[in-house]
Amino acid sequence: MASNWAWQHLADLTDKIGPRLSGSPQDAAAVAQLAAALRATGAAVRLQPVKVPHWVRGNEQAELLTYPGQPAGIRPTLHLTALGDTSATPPGGLNARVLVIHDFAELKARAADVRGNIVYFASVFDQALADGGQASAAYGQAGAYRFTGPSAAAELGAAAVLLRSIGGANYRLPHTGVTIWKDGQARIPAAALAAEDGDLIARLAAQGPVDMKLVLTPQILPDADGANVIADWPGREKADEVVIVSGHLDSWDLGTGASDDGTGVIGAAAVIDVLRQLNLHPRRTIRFIAWANEENGSRGSKAYAASVAESLALQTAAIESDSGAGHAMGINAAVSARTLAMLKPVGIALQPLGAGVVHREAAQLGADIGPLQEGGVPGFSPLVDHSHYFDYHHTAADTLDKVDPQSLRAQVAVMAVLAYFLAELPEPLPRIVLTED
Repeated sequence: MASNWAWQHLADLTDKIGPRLSGSPQDAAAVAQLAAALRATGAAVRLQPVKVPHWVRGNEQAELLTYPGQPAGIRPTLHLTALGDTSATPPGGLNARVLVIHDFAELKARAADVRGNIVYFASVFDQALADGGQASAAYGQAGAYRFTGPSAAAELGAAAVLLRSIGGANYRLPHTGVTIWKDGQARIPAAALAAEDGDLIARLAAQGPVDMKLVLTPQILPDADGANVIADWPGREKADEVVIVSGHLDSWDLGTGASDDGTGVIGAAAVIDVLRQLNLHPRRTIRFIAWANEENGSRGSKAYAASVAESLALQTAAIESDSGAGHAMGINAAVSARTLAMLKPVGIALQPLGAGVVHREAAQLGADIGPLQEGGVPGFSPLVDHSHYFDYHHTAADTLDKVDPQSLRAQVAVMAVLAYFLAELPEPLPRIVLTED
């Protein structure tokens, strides 16, 4: 808790490099910067090459052309941002009627009205649910319309899709993120509106027809060269057995990715420096991984999982931090009920930090360790307060000033204690099936 290694390297990452979308020069610079920092600890560092998507944001504009009660000459402009991996409008823009849709059932019921129009999904992020400790559930509920809404509307002939930004702080900040297309499906323009502007459209549309001009000019370029950054701190007895501690290095291109996932990836890297400072080499190797391309493709985690498929038994546990920079309360563990009792010493060790909770979660605990968990590898993540994580998630406001240095240190401590414990056990934890009771 006395070390500033993580804070200093997080500042270097966010202030000196900034946004790190896959395929960008900043993404490549971040790989080089982090690899150099880890080599300085004495860890064995290598880069695992990965081909990553290369999507580039372009011009983003929207204005209301007609609406009920419109004064002559007034065309309000709207705040929005394109969703990742979407296509462009014509260069001069797209003019169309806005169809306000509240859920997928309504989309299906109004299928005949969709063709040629702009579908606006008016689903609202449930901040009350997030305040009650269920931010991930709130994100999943509202996020469904970003993940699959554009594809569903495209199948019905929509000209474009808009959605209300997924987040709880309405500071007229649009929140980007990836959307998912079916294989071979023709993509359409799609964007997230700032919550206030989405609500404006919904109010006006309740009074009568609303027409909009939409300009989005993103490009999908050929795949680019990327890399997972891998750093091994060798075990003293069972060096071929590995405990992974990780976060993702890429970020969206609006902010500087301080919370998503600068805190996680640098916090995980700092575990190696903690071991260096304390001169600790546990039985097993602790392997840090900075995952490539989590945000719009997960190519890094897929490449790593494929590379260890024949030796998956040697991957004894996997920790991923990707829940923001909130206060650390303990750990999440995707293990059996019997195995959970074995983790009690971790909670005891972390109690002085107020992070002594050991919580069982029968689910994937990170997008990047998901493929390993599916293969039976026990998965873990820091348990952090992320009730306000989605205020800035995927926005231009995801910057270093939102990170509390003490919370960052606590996350490092949580991961360091957990990783050391797992690597020092006489025998690895039992393998796990995620649906196991």
